Amino acid sequence: MTALPSSDLRPSPTPFGTRLRSAMDARGPLCVGIDPHAALLDSWGLGDDIAGLERFTFTVVEALAETVAVFKPQSAFFERFGSRGIAVLERAVADLRAAGGLVVMDAKRGDIGSTMAAYAETFLRADSPLFSDALTVSPYLGYGSLKPAVDLARESGAGLFVLALTSNPEGAEVQRAVRADDPAGLTIGATMLAHLAQENAGETPMGSFGAVVGATLGDLSSFDLDINGPLLAPGIGAQGATPADLPAVFGAAVGNVVPNVSRGVLRHGPDAAALRDSAHRYADEIRVAVGG
Repeated sequence: MTALPSSDLRPSPTPFGTRLRSAMDARGPLCVGIDPHAALLDSWGLGDDIAGLERFTFTVVEALAETVAVFKPQSAFFERFGSRGIAVLERAVADLRAAGGLVVMDAKRGDIGSTMAAYAETFLRADSPLFSDALTVSPYLGYGSLKPAVDLARESGAGLFVLALTSNPEGAEVQRAVRADDPAGLTIGATMLAHLAQENAGETPMGSFGAVVGATLGDLSSFDLDINGPLLAPGIGAQGATPADLPAVFGAAVGNVVPNVSRGVLRHGPDAAALRDSAHRYADEIRVAVGG
């Protein structure tokens, strides 16, 4: 009998959706954003420089990595410092994942063909220095433009969060626009949700392809949020939404919501204990709100 190549004997990676459900069950569904913008660094008494970036980032990592389920570093706030900022981001991603946290890289990449493939390889290839458990992506060159990222995410056991119904007011002019080419008159946002439901069909406990849906949007009952995948929900805290708002916004899909809090937690730094206390309070409030 001819032996199979060693590559064929490697076990398939555990899908992101499975790992995310396990992390949410164990640690709660809270996602903490890591957004080292200049004003926040200043509020911590730090300079807007690489030393301030390092101090900020690794204070958050050391305080929260072992207790919070999901982290969402905003790539732009690291990229603005050039290669040294990217080095901080690489180390933070590695440290968070080593401590059992899941990393959703908030880079909102979107392009076509080989360029989209290169973006995917940056964040979703298993041996990349910036490999993350999931990546935020923009589908507004058409959902099909995301195929390189979808394919590589499946291969590596990673996930995607596709911009669908975002919390910024300007998003509505695109996401709630009605498609002229669709007989049913679907909006752009609803179209993205429908694509994601197809990606996740049949997956258990849930699929790996999620949507970004703002927690500040109020009643979304006109949209089918039951995509059998996670719903990353920015807007809690500084943007005005609260954990108690989640059931009214997300309805029956609330159990798959990953609420993101950034400034609401980070403003308590640089004191590590205060950061932990704030994250724990939000996690507890979210558990109560979603019935978990």
